[in-house]
Amino acid sequence: MSTRADRLPAYSLFAALLAAAGLPIYIHAPKFYVDEYGVSLAALGTVLFALRLLDVVQDPLLGKLAEKLRNHRGIAVAVGCTVIALAMLGLFAVSPPVPPLAWFALTLTLVFSAFSFLTINFYAQGVSKGSDMTGKGHLRLARWRESGALLGVCVAAVAPVALGAVLGAPFAWFAVGFAVLALASVLAMRPEWSTAGVPSSTGFGTVLRDRLARRLLLIALVNAAPVAVSSTLFLFFVESRLDAPGYEGPLLLVFFLSAAVAAPFWGAMAERFGPKPVLLTAMVLAIAAFGVTLTLGPGDWVLFGLICIASGATLGADLTLLPALFADRMARIAPSAAEGFGLWSFVSKLTLAFAAVSLLPLLEQAGFESGAGAQNPDDALALLALLYAAVPCALKIVAIALLAITDLREA
Repeated sequence: MSTRADRLPAYSLFAALLAAAGLPIYIHAPKFYVDEYGVSLAALGTVLFALRLLDVVQDPLLGKLAEKLRNHRGIAVAVGCTVIALAMLGLFAVSPPVPPLAWFALTLTLVFSAFSFLTINFYAQGVSKGSDMTGKGHLRLARWRESGALLGVCVAAVAPVALGAVLGAPFAWFAVGFAVLALASVLAMRPEWSTAGVPSSTGFGTVLRDRLARRLLLIALVNAAPVAVSSTLFLFFVESRLDAPGYEGPLLLVFFLSAAVAAPFWGAMAERFGPKPVLLTAMVLAIAAFGVTLTLGPGDWVLFGLICIASGATLGADLTLLPALFADRMARIAPSAAEGFGLWSFVSKLTLAFAAVSLLPLLEQAGFESGAGAQNPDDALALLALLYAAVPCALKIVAIALLAITDLREA
């Protein structure tokens, strides 16, 4: 249990803000611009891929910037929250004053950049916070933080629908609600941004020269790849392989809700039995649950919903325990942590760009076409199932092997 002085609910709230900002990038914004302004999916896909690449490149640089502003972190975070709130309002609540595709690119660039900057500062501050807490502080903080993040994803997933039913103009009201959440998060976290007593940066070199830090970054890269693959192909799999158009949103919500519910459980188990055996157990269970997806075909959406529950629950362990392990290492070798989490963010997002640039062209070459009415050849649907289910399981096995041979007790 946390004490009042821990202010852990404030970390949950701020994590929910960041998660709510991440979801529209991949789900709400493209559909909104197609429906509202008639922008083509191909054009939006090109812009999103370019922005993903920008995001990958800029994260280490934003880590550097976060470190340079470390003595003014509270002000820097307030500015970042203002930028992301205004960008979200511009994206959803303002009629584009320039061609819609250009406005989409501009506002999402601001959302991407502010999101990355805030995430790096938030996780860097968590290193100092976890070190100051009694007991296994990094695990306790991760439990609150990632539970808040996953609940934020769930709320953001259903908010436009709920707001639209009550108020109309659902995405505009979603943006207004997000701005209010940004203000509440800034106020809640205001006392937490102190860097007093935290050593100055030692640069990227300290992190990259450390054997365990490099290994954890590699594990994060490999372990994020299955989620990147399945996230990239999720909508296509549900619509075309399961022949269940319209079920994508509810199934995605079930997946993230399951992760949110399970995250505190994995954190508690890690505090009791240690993070490594608990994380390895969750990763093995993830393969067992997700591997069943290979057997699914048209109409199997109910069974797929059960798989979403099981695989979502195991994702809760990944999202909670791996960042906690890296934060614990940063507390030992680079307590300022901003540049370390710049690298962490970089490797986590690199997989998204890789998945988009490699998997979608393979499907296109096999003759796959998106759309509920598309008549896809059997070979294309078989490839979709293989990429969606088998590739993540193979990558997960590699991540398990890397974690199994990693000694987390290195000095």
